[in-house]
Amino acid sequence: MTGVDSMLAAQVRDALRVVIDPELGLNVVDLGFVYGVSVEDGAAWIVMTATTLGCPATGFLKEGVSNSALRVPGVKSVDVTMTFDPPWTPALMTADARAELGFRN
Repeated sequence: MTGVDSMLAAQVRDALRVVIDPELGLNVVDLGFVYGVSVEDGAAWIVMTATTLGCPATGFLKEGVSNSALRVPGVKSVDVTMTFDPPWTPALMTADARAELGFRN
């Protein structure tokens, strides 16, 4: 990944903060749903998860992530892969997100 691609990946990750989980009310980045973001020649690849395999918001979250990434200047295409390996746990959240939802650190 070039320096430009690395900068774009950071911008994409930041742009994903507008995607709010409808059940938890926090963004997918702070919730720890985004496992990885990479960009090469304008093509972004995002690996993410949801709280559970049967999460009813999975499609909504995936669409929101894709649309948000496409709004980043320089991103031409987006591929979002949902995975449940490793499974999501509250330990993946930022400390602020855990505190806001009442989880102990």
